[in-house]
Amino acid sequence: MIFRISQKLGKKIKVAPSKALPEHKNPFADWSAHLFTANRAQYIIITNTKSLYSIIMHGQRITDDGTFIDRALSAMREFMKSDGFQFQYDRFIVPEAHTVIFSKRAIRPVIGSMNELIFEAKMGLIEGGISPYEASKEINDTIISMLADYSHHPKEAFMAMKNDFS
Repeated sequence: MIFRISQKLGKKIKVAPSKALPEHKNPFADWSAHLFTANRAQYIIITNTKSLYSIIMHGQRITDDGTFIDRALSAMREFMKSDGFQFQYDRFIVPEAHTVIFSKRAIRPVIGSMNELIFEAKMGLIEGGISPYEASKEINDTIISMLADYSHHPKEAFMAMKNDFS
C-alpha cells in the first residue's frame, strides 16, 4: 500500500520520502494524504489517488508513522463500511495494508483536486459545524472535473474501480 504524503504531514509524522513512486498496480492501495487546519484543529485528508474518494479524520495525537497508519486504516475501515464499501476495504485494501510504503506526492492534478476538497471540507467544518465524517460524506458527492470518466463524483469513481480491477 502506498501513502503519498505532503511535506507538511511528513514533518508531523517524522517521515521524509525521497522519491515519488509509480502508480500502485492495485488502485485501491494507492492513497494520498495531507494535513490541514480548520478552527485551530488539525485534520488529515486521505484520498484515493485514482478516484479521489476521500476520508477526513482528526489529526491530533498523530505524531509518528505507525500511529498515522493505524489511525488512517481505522478511519478508512469505519467510513468505508458505513458508506457501503466494506467489500472493497476487505478484498482490495486489507491484503495490501500489511506493507505500507510512503511516497512523495507527485501527481499534480490529484494535489489540485485535494486542495479543492479540503476547501470544501473546511467550509463544512468551520461554517457548518459538521463532523469529519459528515465532511467526508459531502466531499465524496462533490463534482470534480478530473473525474470525467466516472460521472465526476469521487464516490461513483471509487465504486467503478471495482469493475476495472476485479
